[in-house]
Amino acid sequence: MSNLYLVWGRFSSNMEQTKEIKALFTLIDDPDEEIYSSISEKIVAYGKGIIPNLEHLWETTLSEDVQQRIEGIIQRLHFTDLLNDLVVWKSTAPQDLLSGAFLIAKLEYPDMNNTAALQDLEKMRRNIWLELNSFLTPLEQANVLTSILYKYYKLFGNEVDYKNHDDFFVHKVLETKQGNAMSNGIIYQILCEQLDIHAKIINIPKQCILAFYHSDYEEAHYIGNPQDKIHFYIDATNGNAFSHADIDSYFERINVKPKPSHFKAQSAADTLAILLSELSKCYGRNSKTHKQLEIAQIIELLQAKSE
Repeated sequence: MSNLYLVWGRFSSNMEQTKEIKALFTLIDDPDEEIYSSISEKIVAYGKGIIPNLEHLWETTLSEDVQQRIEGIIQRLHFTDLLNDLVVWKSTAPQDLLSGAFLIAKLEYPDMNNTAALQDLEKMRRNIWLELNSFLTPLEQANVLTSILYKYYKLFGNEVDYKNHDDFFVHKVLETKQGNAMSNGIIYQILCEQLDIHAKIINIPKQCILAFYHSDYEEAHYIGNPQDKIHFYIDATNGNAFSHADIDSYFERINVKPKPSHFKAQSAADTLAILLSELSKCYGRNSKTHKQLEIAQIIELLQAKSE
């Protein structure tokens, strides 16, 4: 008997919920902005599971104004879901750069399937792994990476183009083999992490440069200048190697005095925050200010210190 009451209770609850959703949907076209704001908040509170209902409503309504409101609510639901996922990602230790980059892509592609991108990465990883052995020097390792990524797979680094946001999304770069220094650098670092190669993106101003660290370097315990533990540097745009003298010359050209902080490995969160700050400029040109506001919110989340 108790099971019957439990089933009835769930059925009754679902019926009440369905009635409330239908009632909310009938009020989406309310001309009063305060009422609409309240309605949209209640709809968003149901979570992304309500998106199919909203999509059906969009398909069956004739009003363009209502369709725009529905689109706005769906965008809010996707963004709220993305923020929740990023909060979980940021709380993990260590933070996985690849999964973080996939989450960032959901800003533009909320329903993206990352299967093809993972398969592409695995093919790259395996081809590089087949050419590596324990006797290679770090520079020889870098040469293998450059040969496979930039010559065999023809990964190309475009100059940063704020007209094309796809250059910033890793799954799109893997699909087209067209990226920019930042997205290429993220792919390069991800592969190095998978292959146990000690290369990380560092904080060189206005550049995306990876440092090949000594194998015994442990950032958490090293008290000296991290630059002393770097063999050489890699330009993520094309895989070319830079010497210490090249980097010193660059700092002289931009009239910046190098500091130890410039040579520390960027955290995954900091790397994605830099990527997002550049991506935001794409939406400024397209007059999509709501995207810029969303990006600013994500950057704030990524840069917030963990309690």
